[in-house]
Amino acid sequence: MLLEGMKILSFCHYLQGPAAMQYLADMGADVIKVEPPDGPLERKWAPGNAFVDGVSSLYLCANRNKRSLAANLKHPDAKEVINRLIKRSDVLVENFRPGVLDRLGFGLDAARALKSDIIYVSASGYGINGPMRNSPGQDLLIQARCGLIAAAGEFDARPTPIGNAAVDQHGAALIAMGIAAAYAKKLTTGKGTRIDANLLNAGIDLQTEPLTAFMCRSDLTREVFRRDKHLASWYHPAPYGVYQLKDCFLAIAMNGTERALSELLKSETLIALCEKDLLDERDAFAQELASELAGRKFDEIRADLESGGIWYQIVQDYEDLKSDPQLEANQIFHKVPVGDETATLVNHPLRYDGEIPSVRHIAVNCGEDGRDILAELDFDQTQIDEMYNNGALYETKSRENGKN
Repeated sequence: MLLEGMKILSFCHYLQGPAAMQYLADMGADVIKVEPPDGPLERKWAPGNAFVDGVSSLYLCANRNKRSLAANLKHPDAKEVINRLIKRSDVLVENFRPGVLDRLGFGLDAARALKSDIIYVSASGYGINGPMRNSPGQDLLIQARCGLIAAAGEFDARPTPIGNAAVDQHGAALIAMGIAAAYAKKLTTGKGTRIDANLLNAGIDLQTEPLTAFMCRSDLTREVFRRDKHLASWYHPAPYGVYQLKDCFLAIAMNGTERALSELLKSETLIALCEKDLLDERDAFAQELASELAGRKFDEIRADLESGGIWYQIVQDYEDLKSDPQLEANQIFHKVPVGDETATLVNHPLRYDGEIPSVRHIAVNCGEDGRDILAELDFDQTQIDEMYNNGALYETKSRENGKN
């Protein structure tokens, strides 16, 4: 495996941090997830109340291939366990609000005193500096703050969230990228790196293309966001958007075939508009195209769309994805046993030498790997039993109604 030998100590919860760790764990890193005694939110709450044999889908979506250690970080014995883990780790990652891990005694200076070349990663909502450093950083709030919501949907009617935690997931990928780069540096120079990541920057990074365009044209104002409801963005010319047919919705991209599209629909209005700037005339083109498509069925125009070289796709929902032949070919979904039930998970998105990383382990019970981890740290059985008896460490043996 690509990252076999990398050891990561993760103090991550919710989605951004855990998803970042999952990318690296899939690639072979040994990730130990440090959890609170009663488990983090992702074990207790699930999107759509989706639990599989008592295990939250939120936990399942971002925590495979990790080991779980449940600890009371304020207990002196637990602190000794964490200190030993820091000494043997290449990377420490946390996504608490700024300052929390420092107060617990595991901040950057404390970690480097134990392991001088450690890669220390802090992931926050808004950054470690600035007026919002202590504000709650959650995906929807970041979408609002970074302009993503305002740039989507019908500007005049209602700014529209994009419908999933895309900022969290993108932020996770950025963290994984940064850690991989820092690890390469560590292997060649023997030096660690301090990495600071935040969701606000991730939300901005998601919009690099349109933000660069907006910032480079000093004549643009927020009025540019006002557009016909069928158009997918403020910065693409028509017909770039989604249109309703009699039996489906159709997404149409721009690829220089606007005239071919207008001619196959036999619309003189659209043909005339093709002689003009379709960014300036985007609303008129979109409205006329919507009118032309509204009375047609997909099978009636499919052949024409293909012959005209039009870039299009039918809008699918999640139910459609279950039987999508391309997704099946990509092997993007896979089923894994969870207790007495089966969960369908989204696979690691990349292949390496033609292979998708396997699911080696899912710690379905909070703290279930703790005893093995302590044995690796050279604690003897008496010490291990004592730490579980005195409240320093915890292990959960069963689940009920999605709760540990």
